[in-house]
Amino acid sequence: MTTTPGTIPASEALPLGDLIAFTEGGIASRVLAKNGGGNLTLFAFDQGQGLSEHTTPFDALVLVLEGLLSLTIDGTAVVARPGTIVRMPANLPHAVEAASPSRMLLVMLREPKPAV
Repeated sequence: MTTTPGTIPASEALPLGDLIAFTEGGIASRVLAKNGGGNLTLFAFDQGQGLSEHTTPFDALVLVLEGLLSLTIDGTAVVARPGTIVRMPANLPHAVEAASPSRMLLVMLREPKPAV
């Protein structure tokens, strides 16, 4: 069975909480899966930590696993709690801040390149 370096092994049920630990005063991230269509990254934010405003050329989905996240998407404030999902459209500025220690899954959806 092959695993892309740095990703999780195939055909195993893994507890998400065991895959990443909180870092005091910081942010931790771990790529769980990656291919040409996008990637899945697990994040752990300590309270008050986050990702500053930026844009990406593809849609992203935030799935909140634990804690409380405040997102800003193109100037719109969104509060995201455990069990919620938020879509951040491509090319719009967005930012994330943890109001409490939080874990989230980030799914990046890339457009497939046209066949030549």
